[in-house]
Amino acid sequence: MRDKTGSRNAGFDRRAFMAGAAGSALIPMTARAVAEGAQPPTARDPTLPVDVTLRVNGQDKRLHIDARTTVLDALREHLGLTGSKKGCDHGQCGACTVLIGERRVVSCLTLALAAEGQEITTIEGLATGDRLHPMQQAFVDNDAFQCGYCTPGQIISAIACVKEGHAGSDADIREYMSGNICRCAAYPNIVAAVKQAAPEIMKG
Repeated sequence: MRDKTGSRNAGFDRRAFMAGAAGSALIPMTARAVAEGAQPPTARDPTLPVDVTLRVNGQDKRLHIDARTTVLDALREHLGLTGSKKGCDHGQCGACTVLIGERRVVSCLTLALAAEGQEITTIEGLATGDRLHPMQQAFVDNDAFQCGYCTPGQIISAIACVKEGHAGSDADIREYMSGNICRCAAYPNIVAAVKQAAPEIMKG
């Protein structure tokens, strides 16, 4: 084969070039045929119940629940621990607050599956026999509740507030307890209760 100048092109083999191009074109078709022949893995039906073990107040609880079940519903509907209250169910009122590890969370927005393997502490797990937790006792002493609906979440959140180091002043307590709403407006008494319990909690 000659170029426009009439000289022969060195090193170019038209037949070899065409054969190579045809071979490379077949590769993706072959790969596609293999992929089409393989059976895809079967996806698990997300509507089926799942097994989960929750550690609640020091005890392992085995449950067979919908994968979408929240910690709050697992506690109330499956374990009979109704201390944590369902208020707004949108994570805005704090009535459902529990501790997961050392962290306070709104249990209405936390999936039970996400809490597996972690320690969950509810209001039912605070007292030791007939002896109230210092924060529970402080709420009683300071009349820091009226209707009592928000109280379990308030107490759990107050314990975390102290352990996080945010109980040094009235302003700090109000700020770091602001996620827990009291519709009876017992806020001054709640602040007083947190201040009373803080030294004993930190000492323990």
